[in-house]
Amino acid sequence: MAAKPAPRARAASRASRPAGRFERRPWGGFETLQVGAGYKVKRLVVRPGHRISLQRHRYRAEHWVVVAGAPRVVVEGTKRRLKPRATVEVPRGAWHRIENPGRRQVVIIEVQHGPRLDERDIIRRHDDYGRADRR
Repeated sequence: MAAKPAPRARAASRASRPAGRFERRPWGGFETLQVGAGYKVKRLVVRPGHRISLQRHRYRAEHWVVVAGAPRVVVEGTKRRLKPRATVEVPRGAWHRIENPGRRQVVIIEVQHGPRLDERDIIRRHDDYGRADRR
């Protein structure tokens, strides 16, 4: 008879769990790679000629690492064109956006951290696909 894992081991496996399916969006989509207590790791794909909404979050900050493509990012009004391996810090509450003006898809690894890490924490100011908040 196999011994039961210690309660601490079970809690650790729940706190850090892989997710997995690709969620499509009009601009491309994302896949959640890992979820844990206070953090979430996603793989974002932005199609050529598309961009995510200009948005901010009340409860989370983000850290981006460019894996492929040459995105233009906007954080608090500052625009930058990036290459693979570049990183970007997005503080909680900062208006931000990822744009893909190129011909190749952009791939970014996003690490979110904060007390609330769900899609309901998106406040949109402008969106090319009609999803901006109407407040």
